[in-house]
Amino acid sequence: MSLVIKNLQRVVPIRRVPLRRKMDLVRSILGVKKFDLGIICVDNKNIQNINRIYRNKNVPTDVLSFPFHENLKAGEFPQPRSPDDYNLGDIFLGVEYILQHCKESEDYYDVLTMYSQERLVLEELSRYMGARLQPLSRGLY
Repeated sequence: MSLVIKNLQRVVPIRRVPLRRKMDLVRSILGVKKFDLGIICVDNKNIQNINRIYRNKNVPTDVLSFPFHENLKAGEFPQPRSPDDYNLGDIFLGVEYILQHCKESEDYYDVLTMYSQERLVLEELSRYMGARLQPLSRGLY
């Protein structure tokens, strides 16, 4: 299904093509490619406002997620009953916050395009499966 990426801020330049490619790859690996997903990039002011409204925390943050299927436990996949249920929800990325907190120690674009998270997920899967899984996107960007 669809992956919608919206950039609602002008503070940090966003490379949407690599972000889309890597998120499509992660969705494929996780087996949720047939589900819709929204990724919204926002600045500190907007992520702080969303954090205050939904979590009662009046501070900016890196990521806020709003799952479409709210009653799932960790590791469970949605069981859609209708075409409208093929939706994972929305992820808000506080890209200004992310840039400020990883500027000195990490490559911002690797963090933003999920390479680091992809690698960590695969390392954990490798530990459980006894395999040596590597990110498919390694070395592409």
